[in-house]
Amino acid sequence: MDTLELIRTFREVANRGSFSMAAKTLDVSKANVSKYVAELETRLGVRLLNRTTRTVSLTDAGSLLLERSTPLVEMIELTRLELQHRAKLPSGRVRLTAPYGLAQFDLPRLLGEFMTQYPEVHISLDLNNRVVDMVDEGIDIALRVGRISDANLIVRKLKCIEFLVCATPAYWEQRGLPAHPDDLADHDALTYSLLGSQPEWRFEIDGVAQAVPVRSRMDATDAGPLVSLALQGLGAVCLPRLMVEQHLQSGALVATLADYSPRDVWLYAAYTQRRHNSAALKALLAFLELNWRED
Repeated sequence: MDTLELIRTFREVANRGSFSMAAKTLDVSKANVSKYVAELETRLGVRLLNRTTRTVSLTDAGSLLLERSTPLVEMIELTRLELQHRAKLPSGRVRLTAPYGLAQFDLPRLLGEFMTQYPEVHISLDLNNRVVDMVDEGIDIALRVGRISDANLIVRKLKCIEFLVCATPAYWEQRGLPAHPDDLADHDALTYSLLGSQPEWRFEIDGVAQAVPVRSRMDATDAGPLVSLALQGLGAVCLPRLMVEQHLQSGALVATLADYSPRDVWLYAAYTQRRHNSAALKALLAFLELNWRED
């Protein structure tokens, strides 16, 4: 038995002044209570209780242990109750990581609505375009855009992502509007740095996923600068619709090749455990799934 349980048994005997009463309260045999107290005394190397056939009294060491263990036991009990509360009602901290691009669009609004609905939940948001190690970095939920390939993660699909190739009307007028992904060979591309020195944009052509090489005019680690340069007419970008929707609606950018967008790219939430997740984590997953699927 662990030391904490032995201390609990000792405290019950000390507070009730009886092995029999302690055994009844703890719902164990009197012999086991005596055994546990003796084991604790052996571990500590001191006698904690004076025993006679009729009475039980504390030694000086026993009095010290009873006094010093009280705050510890109270803290553990309060922690247990708080953890049970968090398992049932959304509260406490949820650590969330997401790419920078999501923070420029729907994510802040949705998190605000979630926190209004669940005022006892605190969100810690880490914006990062790299794929983090969720266990090492203590992340509860990772929002990602892409293909789902890590078998060690549990994922919840939130929204199928439509990719669009976009540029200004003036750029398309000058360079020609691509009708097929192969036409991109004649265009300047603005690409993610993660795609490397020989970037490719992925499409679905006749039901088959294909990577099409593009000539990068500039690369960046985030979509923001790429969109800004596209708005200046310096090239085309290939980005999720949600990242360029406002510019499409205003007419600043014009999209093409929507029919070739991959069908297996998702905005998804990844987490590491199926069981014993907090109520706050479960609530946030359900909230994001509901709201993004309604879009």
